[in-house]
Amino acid sequence: MMMKVLTMSKIKNINFLTSCASKAQWPMDEIPEVCFLGRSNVGKSTFINTITNFRNIARVSSTPGKTRLLNLFEVNNNDLRFVDVPGYGYAKVSHTMKEQFAAMIDEYLLRRKNLSLAVLLIDYRHKPSQSDIDMYNYLKHYNIPTMIVATKTDKIKKNDLVKNKKLIIKTLNLMNNQFFPFSKFNTDHSDIVKNILRVCENDEPLL
Repeated sequence: MMMKVLTMSKIKNINFLTSCASKAQWPMDEIPEVCFLGRSNVGKSTFINTITNFRNIARVSSTPGKTRLLNLFEVNNNDLRFVDVPGYGYAKVSHTMKEQFAAMIDEYLLRRKNLSLAVLLIDYRHKPSQSDIDMYNYLKHYNIPTMIVATKTDKIKKNDLVKNKKLIIKTLNLMNNQFFPFSKFNTDHSDIVKNILRVCENDEPLL
């Protein structure tokens, strides 16, 4: 399938499109997609709201585990699509629901031809959890281009920034150009946005 040719330099607008539980509900087109993955309390909605400068586009909940479907957003007049994936690792979700989430996410990651990039969010404050490690290895095993975003940078002591970065990179066996720190209080996220758009436009590696 020939993917849509993009000419983007920044995120200009974003709108909620739809929610999907299975392949039957996916939009059938050639628009490239970026999916956002991470633990239930890692801050995916805050990340999407912040990098797009549309503060309430992705719903932020005080209760982890609220996202139950794939939530799709049109970006730049539908030149690109963001996909917010249900968070993993939330203990209060039933075993049956966890299995349903896993099946839905597997189907999307393995069968969605539109998928151009996975953005895996992890908590900068801690060593990656086993769930984080498993998800990253899964993406790597299936050759899905992946960017690692370390959230909650603002909650770390300055002396721990370098130490924690080294720990995350060592634990996941990352290249430096796969790692991007993030804080919702930082007003400049151009490096993250530039790399997301660059990969989707040109199918090129992260800078």
